[in-house]
Amino acid sequence: MSQSQASASGRNFYGRIKGKTLRPVQKLYLREDLDTLRLHGVAEAENPARNPVDPTAFFGDDRPLWLEIGFGGGEHLVHQCTQNPEIGFIGCEPFINGVAMLLGKLRRQQVTNLRLHPWDVRELFDVLPDACLDRAFLLYPDPWPKARHHRRRFVTPDHLDPLARVLKPGAIFRVATDIPDYVRQTLEEVPPAGFDCLSPTPEDWSTPWDDWLSTRYEQKALREGRRPHYLTFRRTAQPARA
Repeated sequence: MSQSQASASGRNFYGRIKGKTLRPVQKLYLREDLDTLRLHGVAEAENPARNPVDPTAFFGDDRPLWLEIGFGGGEHLVHQCTQNPEIGFIGCEPFINGVAMLLGKLRRQQVTNLRLHPWDVRELFDVLPDACLDRAFLLYPDPWPKARHHRRRFVTPDHLDPLARVLKPGAIFRVATDIPDYVRQTLEEVPPAGFDCLSPTPEDWSTPWDDWLSTRYEQKALREGRRPHYLTFRRTAQPARA
């Protein structure tokens, strides 16, 4: 699904794309740093024909690629980059304030294995070849709590099927959320898209991953009395649903 299709359907899985007025230093980060890290040829405005891109061009080699869908303020993404320097990371985030926060963190870290698409991840799905990603993260996505909005959640076929297509067989998909009903929908929707659930019981859900870094969104949830859930799935070798 292209961005124009997403806009036409009105089913964006994210909420606002801009928050408080950016500080001058954040505008500086966006102006000076973003273009160097941005994946060119992914945005529909640059590639209206939606021609496929070559993932090996992202870093100039065929290293494994991990994707974070909606990286928020970038804490987890930067942590993973520093812990796994041999991995190429792709971060997608439509919230411009979050992009600016990430760029500020990068100025303080020695990170060279990260590329960004500062918009809807579905634009990236449009142009990626099949089975090119080794891992994906969906961490504290917009919960869309009202029942009539549940179809906007990322864990629906419109989003999961393209994700399954670009993940390699055996690739890991991690989901973290503090919303019990998001857990319910995730467990219902992700396996039919072509995944095995590796955390089938509530006991499994309560244990963070060994390399987990708690984000500011998780800390807010804990302060407000909501319990984090950590779900792990593995892309099957079988094709996803037709």
